[in-house]
Amino acid sequence: MSDLTTVATGVNLVWVLLVTFLVFFMKAGFAMLEAGQVRAKNVANQLTQTIITMVVGFIVFFGVGAAVATIVGEVTGGGALDVGAAFASVYAPADQTGTWTSWLFGGVFAIAAANIVSGALAGRTRPRMYVIYTAVITGIIYPIADGLVWSGGWLATMGFHDFAGGAVVHTLGGVGGLVGAYLIGPRRGRFDADGSTNVMPGHSITLAVLGTLILCFGWYGFNVGTAASVFAVENGQLVLDSFSYVGRVALDTTLGMVFGGVGAGAVAWYKTRKLDTLFLANGLLAGLVCVTPVADVAAWPGAVALGLIGGAQLPIVFDFVEHRLRVDDVCAVFPVHGTAGIIGTLAFPFVAASFTGSRLAAFGVQVLGIAVIVALSAGVTTVVFLAARGVNWARVDSDSENTGLDVTMHGVETYPEFGEHESVSVPDGGVVTDGGRPASDIELVMAYIRPDTLGDVKTELAEIGAPSLTVTDVSGRGSQPSTTGQWRGEEYVVDLHQKVKVECVVADTPTDDVVEAICHGAKTGQKGDGKVFVLPVSAATQIRTGKTGPDAV
Repeated sequence: MSDLTTVATGVNLVWVLLVTFLVFFMKAGFAMLEAGQVRAKNVANQLTQTIITMVVGFIVFFGVGAAVATIVGEVTGGGALDVGAAFASVYAPADQTGTWTSWLFGGVFAIAAANIVSGALAGRTRPRMYVIYTAVITGIIYPIADGLVWSGGWLATMGFHDFAGGAVVHTLGGVGGLVGAYLIGPRRGRFDADGSTNVMPGHSITLAVLGTLILCFGWYGFNVGTAASVFAVENGQLVLDSFSYVGRVALDTTLGMVFGGVGAGAVAWYKTRKLDTLFLANGLLAGLVCVTPVADVAAWPGAVALGLIGGAQLPIVFDFVEHRLRVDDVCAVFPVHGTAGIIGTLAFPFVAASFTGSRLAAFGVQVLGIAVIVALSAGVTTVVFLAARGVNWARVDSDSENTGLDVTMHGVETYPEFGEHESVSVPDGGVVTDGGRPASDIELVMAYIRPDTLGDVKTELAEIGAPSLTVTDVSGRGSQPSTTGQWRGEEYVVDLHQKVKVECVVADTPTDDVVEAICHGAKTGQKGDGKVFVLPVSAATQIRTGKTGPDAV
């Protein structure tokens, strides 16, 4: 009997540690997914946030969060308040191996919730804000939700069902991200005063898709791993414990994932007549989130339906958040994690394979649980961000945002080969006088401007009826001051700044009007606004028609 118990305990511990490491590997997925969806000048900052959520999250959850979850579970579940006993059960347990293994399993879920929030706030948040919020979510918000649902608390006693964290992790993180993004405000240039939006594409679809696939792989630890007990000993025999339904969890997880991609891809194609790569990738995640709360009980048709619904709502909700709420949710955190988690959690009584009792009553309990978790996340997040805004700890200044958080916040360049050059001195007196432009029927107006002024320049050019233009991302050096980068402790000068080159070939439109329009749209009054050059074009030929000269333009 004792030998069988030892075998069961050992196998169960190995299983929990294995899936814990798998969930921990999801940090790499979060890092790549979020880094791919931000601008190149903010990649290192986003990677740093992932490290912050891991370091601060583990420390705080070990120091405070695990005990808070235990206390909340005992008190709201009808037990007596004994803070000392709760801390002792975590930090000086009789069964150290089992207790501390469970702590680590809870810890990777806590830091996952924190990482979800960071994706919504990308590109304009101070590192200290991530430190503060990670401490709050892993020390207060997530542990309270854990205590209420998974540690025997009030919602658990009512029958609230959330198998692997659709509500406790994903809805909680998604709502926190939405509220935080609203309170911290959008990135500069994201929305215009007239209500229109400006698209700010991430710098790498490759990284975003790689991150998605890593998260999908890790999700098997997230869901399947929650069936945490492999064996049990009954009547002197070794029998399957939670593994009796692990096949259903694996199947539902897979079906939710792939049909999430189908749902998001179909709606994106309907809206744009193109199969959007990023929506397809995010749809996989939304489908996974949607099936996560019920993966242990859902019949496979229910998993298919939840995957489709979770993926399909993604483009719709993201459009609503962007255009109606005007919230700059950089990594689509709320539709991927927030609403998908809510839908999956509420669906419990309708997709469970062998549900008994009143579905309406069970649905009411699910609604109550979601309301509590949403209120908890939104309420505490609001207090934290309003307090941080009050002392100017939440958002970076406009100059840092324009330059990029990699250099200004961390002193690094993600792609240093584009900025690492020796300085070149310009001799005094090196002034070239303008002898006037040579006469030409065709001229090339070439401007180097700040990337965030491109939208205004395009608007100004359209208003004067300027012809088509070519836009190129470039790096350059001018009057804008250089900065200092750092690589493994070695400093170097970064004297090339991100710019946009705008080229406009002019034949009929007055050249001076084009120059004036560019200057008006690109001017901020600060060093680094750029320059405009006008060059004569000796010849032009239209490839399709063979027309030459001004007719080709």
